[in-house]
Amino acid sequence: MNRSAKKDLYESPDYYLLDELITEEHKLIRATAREWVKKEVSPIIEDYAQRAEFPKHLIQGLGEIGAFGPTIPVEYGGAGLDYISYGILMQEIERGDSGIRSTSSVQGSLVMYPIFAYGSEEQKKKYLPKLATGEMMGCFGLTEPDHGSNPSGMVTNIKDAGDHYILNGAKMWISNAPFADIAVVWAKNEAGKIKGMVVERGMEGFSTPETHGKWSLRASATGELVFDNVKVPKENVFPNIEGLKGPLGCLNQARYGIAWGALGAAMDCYDTALRYSLERHQFGKPIGGFQLQQKKLAEMITEITKGQLLVWRLGMLKNENRATPEQISMAKRNSVEIALDIARNARQMLGGMGITGEYSIMRHMMNLESVVTYEGTHDIHLLITGMDVTGINAFK
Repeated sequence: MNRSAKKDLYESPDYYLLDELITEEHKLIRATAREWVKKEVSPIIEDYAQRAEFPKHLIQGLGEIGAFGPTIPVEYGGAGLDYISYGILMQEIERGDSGIRSTSSVQGSLVMYPIFAYGSEEQKKKYLPKLATGEMMGCFGLTEPDHGSNPSGMVTNIKDAGDHYILNGAKMWISNAPFADIAVVWAKNEAGKIKGMVVERGMEGFSTPETHGKWSLRASATGELVFDNVKVPKENVFPNIEGLKGPLGCLNQARYGIAWGALGAAMDCYDTALRYSLERHQFGKPIGGFQLQQKKLAEMITEITKGQLLVWRLGMLKNENRATPEQISMAKRNSVEIALDIARNARQMLGGMGITGEYSIMRHMMNLESVVTYEGTHDIHLLITGMDVTGINAFK
């Protein structure tokens, strides 16, 4: 059996010399994250995925490499980095595992971002510094059992009760829910307007049952959020946002991170397949010498290179605050689609070895089946692009 995969030999492909487009600081951030993934994630992740357990001990390290809210200003505990830095971090972490990147994405884009963008000064000071280090962990409650792609149909609701609200309802498919200290929750008030709020673990009537039996994101903790007459203090409600634009603004942040992250998974599968094709001999020569294997590798590196250029340009637009939600949708859908194709082709190149935990490919493939669905499904993102170019809404 080929044991070389036990040591993480990953090298990222850069066919179009994109490193010339990023700064020395970006390269340093990437090197730090890559070294951490090789040392802390790669040696243990297969075991945790096989056992369907989240490696909680990685939380501190994620905080140390700046993976929680890297774009949040330094005054609130963030690193004050740009969006290329954020993308690079997500790419390196998802290269290790999509579930670990999900933990990081949720914390930064779906918990810290809304508190920073929509929260009061008191809320920012209370939560952000502890979230940045991982001392406090959060989750994001939008999706419901009966409302996924149509979040405006949510039934979770709040009723005014004087100095607090009474929250009732349930959220489903929530990353980090089983261990989160706080949840950013979206619910409708009596007027039917969507409001965001911070719900803290320990509030009476708030529970987070874990979701079991997943074949995907097995090293990530997923659960439900259940609210049974939970008293939420009024100071926990975001003062600066109302309506769907609140949660959708958060999803834009997360989708941007996924666009880079899924490329990381694709690059890992390509790197593994390339290395294997040069080591594995059949019919008297390395399988990398056969035309059909070269075709697969050539198509992989082409799609990765196109994806790299797409997310780099998107990052530059994001830094200038010019990236549209529709542009982010396109990049998210493209990156995940090519990552799934690359994972499947790489798995075939490895033959039977491709389905074992000896290599990362099958785990990536299963994880990406979640990534293609969450934060907007593949089809929903196609319709977002379709509506943008035609001006006609095909959702209804």
